Amino acid sequence: MGRAFEFRKARKMKRWSAMAKTFTRIGKDIVMAVKDGGSSIETNSKLRAVIQNAKAANMPKDNIERAIKRASDKSIGDFKEILFEGYGPSGIAIIVETASDNNNRTVANVRSYFNKYGGNLGTAGSVEFMFDRVCNFTIKTDVDLEELELDFIDFGVDEVMKDDDGDVVLYSSFENYGSIQKEIESRNIEIISSEFERIPKQMKELNEELKKEVNILIEKIEEDDDVQTVFHNMNLN
Repeated sequence: MGRAFEFRKARKMKRWSAMAKTFTRIGKDIVMAVKDGGSSIETNSKLRAVIQNAKAANMPKDNIERAIKRASDKSIGDFKEILFEGYGPSGIAIIVETASDNNNRTVANVRSYFNKYGGNLGTAGSVEFMFDRVCNFTIKTDVDLEELELDFIDFGVDEVMKDDDGDVVLYSSFENYGSIQKEIESRNIEIISSEFERIPKQMKELNEELKKEVNILIEKIEEDDDVQTVFHNMNLN
């Protein structure tokens, strides 16, 4: 198995651990998708993907419909995606993806977390080069993995695997997301969920004491309502 598999396995339990935070994150994704391409699931592939993720996270149907209705209200402001890069304790590289309707608040909050918990907020590009940006699709299919990989290799898929639930996961570079989504849907294969990830090119080993220091910073960042996802290069194993 490749780097993507190991990375996914290490993060899986933590990724959807806080249900309320997950719903907040997906709710923002829905708003941004609707603002971007309208409220029609048939014509808005981005919204279609977000709703698939919402269902995979067991988000109630009412919550999904409210988020779509809210996004369709022209009086509702846009969420702006802002990327932060920096270093945590022991030189751990950290990328923070946010979606905010108040840029000044988000910048001030994220900077304060880094400053207070032993990190340093960096400039654009300071750590992003240490990560590969990829997309993945979790699908339901009975097709043999090798056959599936051959079928999708022309669309940019470079890794196919089964997760712990027996579902199939396709990995590719993030720029191939649209073409892969279109091909999966054209074959009437069920998409359970899809997402973008930033996989560290190299993991950094720390002892348990130093890991605790880094985790305190990461947890504080993740608690912020404007934060969508946090990536880092600390080995979790």
